Amino acid sequence: MGSDHHYPEEAPAHPATVAGFWMDECPVTNADFRSFVQATDYVTFAERAPDPALYPGALPHMLVAGSVVFRQPSLRVDLRNHFNWWAYVPGANWRHPEGPSSSLEGREDHPVVHVAYEDVEAYARWTRKEIPSEAEWEFAARGGLEGAVYAWGNEFAPGGKMMANTWQGEFPLENLLVDGFERTSPVGFFPPNGYGLYDMTGNVWEWTSDWFQKHSAVKACCSARAKGDAREHSYDPETPQIRIPRKVLKGGSYLCAANYCLRYRPAARIPQQVDTGTCHQGFRCIVRAKVEAAELREKS
Repeated sequence: MGSDHHYPEEAPAHPATVAGFWMDECPVTNADFRSFVQATDYVTFAERAPDPALYPGALPHMLVAGSVVFRQPSLRVDLRNHFNWWAYVPGANWRHPEGPSSSLEGREDHPVVHVAYEDVEAYARWTRKEIPSEAEWEFAARGGLEGAVYAWGNEFAPGGKMMANTWQGEFPLENLLVDGFERTSPVGFFPPNGYGLYDMTGNVWEWTSDWFQKHSAVKACCSARAKGDAREHSYDPETPQIRIPRKVLKGGSYLCAANYCLRYRPAARIPQQVDTGTCHQGFRCIVRAKVEAAELREKS
């Protein structure tokens, strides 16, 4: 897993081993998530006003329920400042992906977005499934292609065919929409990988259960102390005053472009604060073989 030929956080490429598991064929959809909410009355993180005690120094107008939404600039901007295209939008959540005036009409089979990590955990518990580790996710995304750049091979658009929902053109100024989609696309629209899994790259980033660390710092240890250390090390060193741990996101999204974020690849990874969902973030679940075996024993 990993790569020595792209972004620093992906290196070094290294061997990893995972046990058997089953994975959802597609990301969890709006229809799937709605069923969960209707059955449990669950309220997502983005639908709750933030606790001021957890965000000292936050501006009062920011302490309202909402989420992070992409806003396409009209002029060329400095790519070093992501605030040039991201905005915290009050009223944005999984039901209203672009803000209060938007809806899920016609997007029932699109990936659910604006889900924080605790929302993903709640859904996984309800379905009696689990959140994949980074290694499990990457193994599945590769689809049996050892070392290939993309989930389908080494060519981005073989024969001119688009294989995933990504950004074509100069990000964030111009999206040429060669793949036909400005935002999310219906799950399963693009071809599956070698394991029959859809949208493993592009469309939406997906949560994994791993705390973000450099690959070189990851230890093959599962003790409580090691997990605590991993959580501590997941904080952003560039903003030490913000003590919000970060999990690994995988797979890239419809906002990933060759000129800025060429991360629609199995090896790609980014850190994401656990309290933050966005308009291009979703997830899928797995069932590990040992869990399935234990349930079968219980039934027998």
